[in-house]
Amino acid sequence: MASVPSLASTVQQRLADALSAALPEAGSADPLLRRSDRADFQANGILALAKKHKGNPRELAAKVVEAVGADDVCKDIEVSGPGFLNITIADRAITGTLAARAADDRLGVPYADGAGTTVIDYAQPNVAKEMHVGHLRSAVIGDAMVKILEFAGEKVIRRHHIGDWGTQFGMLIQYLMEHPHELDHEDADVSGEEAMSNLNRLYKAARALFDSDEEFKARSRDRVVALQSGDEETLALWQRFVDESKIYFYSVFNKLDMEIDDPDVVGESGYNDMLDETCRLLEESGVAVRSEGALCVFFDDVKGPDGNPVPLIVKKSNGGYGYAATDLSAIRDRVQKLGADTLVYVVDARQSLHFKMVFETARRAGWLNDRVHAVQLAFGTVLGKDGKPFKTREGETVRLVDLLDEAIDRAAVVVREKSEDLTEAEVAERAAQVGIGAIKYADLSTSASRDYKFDLDQMVSLNGDTSVYLQYAYARIKSIIRKRGSAEPVAHPELPLAPAERALGLHLDRFGETLADVAASYEPHKLAAYLYQLASHYTSFYSECPVLKADSPEQVENRLFLCDLTARTLHQGMALLGIRTPERL
Repeated sequence: MASVPSLASTVQQRLADALSAALPEAGSADPLLRRSDRADFQANGILALAKKHKGNPRELAAKVVEAVGADDVCKDIEVSGPGFLNITIADRAITGTLAARAADDRLGVPYADGAGTTVIDYAQPNVAKEMHVGHLRSAVIGDAMVKILEFAGEKVIRRHHIGDWGTQFGMLIQYLMEHPHELDHEDADVSGEEAMSNLNRLYKAARALFDSDEEFKARSRDRVVALQSGDEETLALWQRFVDESKIYFYSVFNKLDMEIDDPDVVGESGYNDMLDETCRLLEESGVAVRSEGALCVFFDDVKGPDGNPVPLIVKKSNGGYGYAATDLSAIRDRVQKLGADTLVYVVDARQSLHFKMVFETARRAGWLNDRVHAVQLAFGTVLGKDGKPFKTREGETVRLVDLLDEAIDRAAVVVREKSEDLTEAEVAERAAQVGIGAIKYADLSTSASRDYKFDLDQMVSLNGDTSVYLQYAYARIKSIIRKRGSAEPVAHPELPLAPAERALGLHLDRFGETLADVAASYEPHKLAAYLYQLASHYTSFYSECPVLKADSPEQVENRLFLCDLTARTLHQGMALLGIRTPERL
């Protein structure tokens, strides 16, 4: 089915046509339609247009009203103040537009087939290291943006740029060579926790030896050279570390209710074969120059505290490659082989300078240009209740898996309190959906660039801007619909709407607009805000407008129709944020 134009876009078009008719010399002018507290919409563009063309704003506004004429969408257009237009939508138009949305599986949201190809780089854990709370935001924000862009019609390629290369692997592989049974498992079906526990133990033992034994340290450094030069035995042991880490990663992502596929995991090592050529291309084109033996790219606006330029180091003076070489090779791969026209990096804001320099270098080299661009979706830090970076009481970084388990435990308490007729298996399933949803929503309802406080008590609260509030609104609607029976509710555009029905209806109609805005600006918090407002409008509607005890059978059906469309919109919106909506809670 074709997409359903929103009431705002319909009114905007009619006003624009009326403006062109009333003031032909203005060409295709924008009436600047906005939501309004005084009416449903306000058009603010007439004032500036009249001044520009030396006319009287109120006279022009009156001409526009006359040109729009009486129609089936605008119930009333009033000239206000020096030339604003206050527009009230007809009840029939609200219900009719919502009925068209309800008839479509996509709720009337447009699908721009062939919109483009976006590569999203997110959820980037490190091999042989535990995932901590800092990995949460990249995973949650990235996963939501993948879903939102795919729903909009974008071709999305996921990339998990895991840390699977570097000098520490020399130490780990050398230790494993000298202690070959450290990673052997008694059973092949090892859990994620066991895999991480084995890696942790091995890492600590290797580190202790590296710090205390100069000969082992020397052997470890030689092993790095063997790894980088492709020695088969070394690579085979390196692969064991990667495979063991993946068992752990996938178990954590599974707990986060996130799908991560093996082909999407392309770590630093995936670009090894390109590093030499990347450096050669940068040097030959003059984008990078030699400075004190290193291959560097300089920028006029990047200087250190001493006022001297701070370069992006692509190749170190000892011949080793920096992160920049890998990141630039990844850009070449994503643009030239994967055909991306947009690259989105969901990366900590503290790496903003690095990525600004990398993107500018890629532009100078011609790998990014007017047609192909890269953006960093930079996110802030997760803070504790004290407003400082989130740590354990001992000052350690908080393990991600511990946080997820605690959120599920807290959610189980809330689910048990509200529902006494659930089995233990059902409580466990709902607790996971509520607990993980609570963590994701707390993250996604904050603008990504801001820091946010991690407060589990608040996250699983039934009151306030939480996912549990939204999940309960959804479950409540499903309960009402179950009481009514299985018949599909029918809209009745001929009925007048109460104020709470109008407010809910107008908000439901904004779903497609909101998604388009979120996809264009990479700001999932705007979708979270829309859904919270939707649940709030529904709560007002529910308290002011009896549904099953409405005045007439037609009104019962129309209110059930509003309930059903609200539930479908909540369900679809939450799914795009990666959050489940249980039918019973």
